[in-house]
Amino acid sequence: MIIMKSLFPMHLKRPSAGRASYTPSMTRMPGLLFITALNALALAGNPAAAQTPAEPWRIIQPPQVSLVLARDGSLIGEIGKEKRFSVSIRTLPRYVGQAFVAVEDQRFYQHDGVDVVGIAGALKDAVTGDPRGASTITQQLVGNMHPTIIDRRDRGLGRKIREQQAAREMEKHYSKEQILEAYINQIPFGRGWHGIELASRHYLGKPASGLTLAEAAMLAAMPKGPAIYDPIKHPDRVRTRRDLVLSVMAQQRYITQAQAAAAKREPIVTIPGAGISAPARYFVDVVRARALQMGVEAASGGFRIHTTLDPSLQVSAAEALRDGAKGVEERAGYRHPTLEKHQRGKPNYLQGMIVALDPRAGDVLALIGGRDYGESQYNRAVNATRQPGSTFKPIVYAAAIGSFIPPNEIIPDTALAIRLENGSIYQPQNSDGEFLGPVTLREALARSRNTVAVQLGQRIGMDSIVELARRMGIETPIAPYPASAIGASAVRPLDFVSAFAPFANEGMAVEPRFITRIEDRSGKAVRVPPRKAPVAVLDPQVAFIVRDMLRDAVDRGTGTAVRRFVPQRIPVAGKTGTPNDNTDVWFVGMTPDILAGVWLGFDTPKTITPGAAGGSLAAPIWGEMVSRFYQGREVGEWAVPEGIIVAELDRATGEVATDLTPTEQRYTEYFIPGTEPQAMRPNPWAVFSAGPIVP
Repeated sequence: MIIMKSLFPMHLKRPSAGRASYTPSMTRMPGLLFITALNALALAGNPAAAQTPAEPWRIIQPPQVSLVLARDGSLIGEIGKEKRFSVSIRTLPRYVGQAFVAVEDQRFYQHDGVDVVGIAGALKDAVTGDPRGASTITQQLVGNMHPTIIDRRDRGLGRKIREQQAAREMEKHYSKEQILEAYINQIPFGRGWHGIELASRHYLGKPASGLTLAEAAMLAAMPKGPAIYDPIKHPDRVRTRRDLVLSVMAQQRYITQAQAAAAKREPIVTIPGAGISAPARYFVDVVRARALQMGVEAASGGFRIHTTLDPSLQVSAAEALRDGAKGVEERAGYRHPTLEKHQRGKPNYLQGMIVALDPRAGDVLALIGGRDYGESQYNRAVNATRQPGSTFKPIVYAAAIGSFIPPNEIIPDTALAIRLENGSIYQPQNSDGEFLGPVTLREALARSRNTVAVQLGQRIGMDSIVELARRMGIETPIAPYPASAIGASAVRPLDFVSAFAPFANEGMAVEPRFITRIEDRSGKAVRVPPRKAPVAVLDPQVAFIVRDMLRDAVDRGTGTAVRRFVPQRIPVAGKTGTPNDNTDVWFVGMTPDILAGVWLGFDTPKTITPGAAGGSLAAPIWGEMVSRFYQGREVGEWAVPEGIIVAELDRATGEVATDLTPTEQRYTEYFIPGTEPQAMRPNPWAVFSAGPIVP
């Protein structure tokens, strides 16, 4: 061994900058004679080894995923099968690459792909009973990048020689920087994650460009044994090896002793949830489809897709739906299969969906298409069509207010009998089986009186209401029949919820948006979908009045369950909905900051429970979600549009309040000019009440 050691010069130094290119003369040393001799022996004993498969030295771009990022840049999903995402080494802190070189291949910048000095040391250690590997970063890359050609599980000498030959050839064609970049993007980090970017995002919740020195050293500790040095399972073991990496980096003068000591004081901290900031698999499916519509095949990998999703709201929505649906299943007398107790693979339990948007921009902030994505990938938020029930009524009332029917107009809540074209008689009923008699429009909407909505539909014309619904964003067909005024025509949840945006943003309809831009792996934008400008579909005064009526529906009508969760300081407007037979329950509501809808039901419609209603089942889920959203947040405000007329009325009569009106009956009403009570309108003849005008 002493003779062998003398063959390997030890005076060669690595570049202090850690970026130097390989110079062929650096490795033309006598030690190559030893390796050449080994190669000759191996080839003589194994002629097949001489048949090296074609070009195992090439650096290829392996399959990758596309990263789906939330609006804050956090990871919410990946599209593609191979869990890898390549990044340029020049976008990373210098100490990232240096950490891997220091611990994996100290003479990386001196050798030609094969470290003869390292091999000699490994042979010596093997003789003394302390075996270790001597593969260079280049050799490891060859084996990892071409596993079918260079199988690193094969411990035979023939494989080693083929690997060395390929490594040397790789060094002739690529710079050290290119090889190191390919290496840190290729190597496995356990749990099916390959490459520095996915390792950083999944273990630490950040892109590799944001790694600290301690974090870079932690990841550099893993390739020796990803399962052994898993920072989630074995943080203490990983810390020991991380500190070794830091010590070696200091010894090789990549960092100072003080930097190493400071980094060693940092704890090993991994992020929960494997670095996914919010459960959003249904949302990611929509993103994949939308990207494809833009001409981007996300499944081919290598893209960063920036989206509109708000992780905190998505988490709040997921938790609220989970708890709310489970609460329904735990109610006394509930007789259907449950999520916990059902035939696996058959999602016949109670399902649910949530959609939340920014009502001004249309950005989809949260989307949940079902209760268990693993069992059912069917996205009920974007693909299902269900009857909205009374949740459709605000569109009818918007058409009425826009037709100059004032919100204080009295309409009888009474039995109806409408003859249809086929000769049958349609007789709408209220959910409570009662009729209240004369009520104002405001009261009828707050208490969800079906007969009043049907009368408004007949009075305005269902064709006009259908057209308004279409302009507001509902793409599914609405039948122009009386029952459609109370939500008998099925709608697609995403479209239906977004159709409420005009009530929240002064009459402007918006289109739901999921993707803000798509970048390639270098960060260059390849698609930036233009934001579609909102379209005016309602007069701002009409939108304001209907929204204010919907505030009554929450504060003292069918949606009061929301107020068990959302404090009064947060203005809320919304509407419940429950079709016939209690097969679906809805609540669609808004605050100055978000618009959201909740639905519960079965994929094959059937009664949820006797007496099930949107106010008792869906509204609490909405309230819990919004309550969590506003924890630590300020709330916006709704502005009053110019020109609107304000009056104090008597809730019992709908007339202007007088001195005799009890305080508890007084309320504020709003009117489009010309629809205010007669007593408030200017009287042009009043000037003559004092007698004739004398010149």
